[in-house]
Amino acid sequence: MTDRRRVTHPAPAGVADASALPRRPRAVVVGAGIAGLAAATGLAERGVTVDVIERQPYLGGRVGGWTETLQDGTPVAMNRGFHAFFRQYYNLRNLLRRIDRGLGMLQPLADYPLVDAHGRCDTFRGLPKTPPLNALAFALRSPTFRLRDLARLNARAAAPLAAVSVPDIYRLLDHIDAQTFLGEINFPDAAQHLAFEVFSRSFFAEPAALSAAELATMFHIYFLGSSEGIVFDVANANFDAALWNPLRSYLEDRGVRFHTGVSVTAVEPGSRFVIHCDCAADMQADGVVLGADVSGLRQIVSNSAGLGTDDWRRRIAALRTAPPFVVQRLWLDRPVHAGRAAFLGTGGRPPLDNVSVLERYEHQAATWVTRTGGSVVELHSYAVTSPLDGLTGQMLSRLHELYPETGSARCVGQRVLCANDCPRFAPGDFARRPGVVTPHPGLALAGDGIRIDVPVALMERAATTGWAAANRLLTHFGLAGHPLQTVPTAGRSAALRWLARRAGRRR
Repeated sequence: MTDRRRVTHPAPAGVADASALPRRPRAVVVGAGIAGLAAATGLAERGVTVDVIERQPYLGGRVGGWTETLQDGTPVAMNRGFHAFFRQYYNLRNLLRRIDRGLGMLQPLADYPLVDAHGRCDTFRGLPKTPPLNALAFALRSPTFRLRDLARLNARAAAPLAAVSVPDIYRLLDHIDAQTFLGEINFPDAAQHLAFEVFSRSFFAEPAALSAAELATMFHIYFLGSSEGIVFDVANANFDAALWNPLRSYLEDRGVRFHTGVSVTAVEPGSRFVIHCDCAADMQADGVVLGADVSGLRQIVSNSAGLGTDDWRRRIAALRTAPPFVVQRLWLDRPVHAGRAAFLGTGGRPPLDNVSVLERYEHQAATWVTRTGGSVVELHSYAVTSPLDGLTGQMLSRLHELYPETGSARCVGQRVLCANDCPRFAPGDFARRPGVVTPHPGLALAGDGIRIDVPVALMERAATTGWAAANRLLTHFGLAGHPLQTVPTAGRSAALRWLARRAGRRR
């Protein structure tokens, strides 16, 4: 939190604590992912009685962690894969500060190189933090970008990249896909594959299936809109141990009750909401936050005949998920070379998108490696559009190309996860996407697929919508909300903002 130009969005006014109200309100939060946990925290800290309902046996949603057992009986940590905690994730970091003000559960990665099919490598090590010097330095030292490429760029068409304003950027660019937009600005093909494709696929989408507005917003968040830098932190232990078990204890100390392994089937509005569950007694609440994933949200609303307006229900029904992703975790009997990066992004090496060496940063993996002398390696394939048959074998072959020493290693344990519950960010989706506010004052939505008109993405979008959902209910109850922070909501350069407005009038 070093960027002096970060924006603080003030907290809604109200009573400081629910104990001052005639009756203490009760809220139910559906979903214990980042969004739901942020919402529960925001409500509980103002004295609201909170129940959290989660269908999985663990907290954290797609950033959850649990324990599995290898064939030899060894318990090992498991999760759904690598996650980057960027420094500009202000609202997520403020949530984690509830359990450790110094964020000791996170450790920095000095670099995360990107390598393409030709062996060309980009690095983020040592980049200046100040925009636009950070983006310029990254481009000019990249092997895929030359000064002549800079001269060939269509500056007018590219202006929205350098002058993002949220939500205006969606009016400008949400109608076209990222690949078409990059072609219009004459962005070099090789640089597209090495840099932008890697970022695009972090949204679980190929560039041709990703909104150009989302790409531009992402460029603003991580490069030209923030001086926090592009290097990120990672959790130093499995997510349950490092993050969510401590946060659960923090919330339980404030009276929050957790109901795991329980699915909400419907929500019935009325003088109070009735929350119907599949294997537990119905609950009543004065307010509800729906922090379920896309498919869960659609199902709940579909089953809740009296909930919302027809238009709102159509928006929920129209939500779609991105293509599936696959995580392949390997416990090998010998180590990878000591110089291997903790995280390596790949471009042009389908179906492999990145490689993580877990013992470089995760406590449980490091303990296993110390005991066995092996290595714990994780492979990711995002936006899987080809048949799954044989996919893991192809990913393993790519690993052997990149890290030849793994070719002779014996795999003593393997886990493969495949899921398709990430939200889609396709061209045209933004205008139809439901927001935090719903037709019911006591009902709010949260999650990384929910619209919020500030520059946030991925885990930070989940955290921000969670806090915003809590604020919505707190306002309804007459209680004070919580301030939010984001990178600047508009480009940092007045000249580039002017050029972008002119370019927008020509579109």
